[in-house]
Amino acid sequence: MARGATAKRSLDGSTAASWLRGRGVYVAFVVLVIFNLIVTPNFASVVTISTLLITVSPIVLVSLGVALAIGTEGIDLSVGSVMAIASAFLPLYLGYGWPVALLVTLLAGALAGLVNGSLVAFVGVQPIIATLAMLVGGRGLAQIFSGGQSLPVTDPAVLWLGQGRLFGIPAPVIVAAVAVLVVGLLVKRTTFGRYVVAIGGNRAASYLSGHPVRRTLLAVYAISGILAAMAGIVATARLGASDPSNIGLLIELSAITAVVVGGTPLSGGKVKIMGTVMGALLIQLISDTFISNNLPYTWAQVLTAGIILVAVYVQKGRGTT
Repeated sequence: MARGATAKRSLDGSTAASWLRGRGVYVAFVVLVIFNLIVTPNFASVVTISTLLITVSPIVLVSLGVALAIGTEGIDLSVGSVMAIASAFLPLYLGYGWPVALLVTLLAGALAGLVNGSLVAFVGVQPIIATLAMLVGGRGLAQIFSGGQSLPVTDPAVLWLGQGRLFGIPAPVIVAAVAVLVVGLLVKRTTFGRYVVAIGGNRAASYLSGHPVRRTLLAVYAISGILAAMAGIVATARLGASDPSNIGLLIELSAITAVVVGGTPLSGGKVKIMGTVMGALLIQLISDTFISNNLPYTWAQVLTAGIILVAVYVQKGRGTT
């Protein structure tokens, strides 16, 4: 009898942990929204919601790439520096027209991702080391390319990406939403997505099964680089000028937090796209809540750290539940 009761409690605990892994970020977000509706003045206004979505858009973009990397049991620490590279490149090529400038900037992001992917897939460097090197060197390269200056961006088509609206929806939100849709389809509906999950689950087995492991890893980091470059373009367009010293600074920490809190395990084998988006929204909303209520931002950082620890603890039982 006692043994059966113990087994039942264990099963109930496992079920609860499984439920939290899938929905915890949504519950936390709803609770925080309710709190803001009660406490924060004008929280339900269009301006407040629009500002939240615009601010979180670059984080969502880079988080998608980081989620793919973590899904392969890797990581990408270089996304902030790739944003800086994009910010440096964009104004340099606007003289050739905005399509050329955007294409060159995205190619620069892809190239940075390919360097990361090549080190991981072909040289065998650990992802954390390969992308850490790009994190350090990439921002330095961005400052070299820009001459250490902040260059103006005046092209209306480019500025629209950061400041414009379509049917009242801010352009950065549209860019982020399209990226979420595309990456979500890649993960859920394509062979590439299945390879990503398989590599993260068991890379050795993927090799033995004939999966194109190296090509998939190369593609994952290239996509992450492109998404980071897109985030850099949006951030630069929003400012109306390049700022390689500050654009994307420490955003990799927000991205990793969003991915982990959103339910993608650091051990790989899963990629939670909508969870990642909700994780980014949750982290940004925590920050905005403290700022809007004149609370010390340092406590927002402490709360975020606590959420990360809880998310990792809940994921700990992944292999046993």
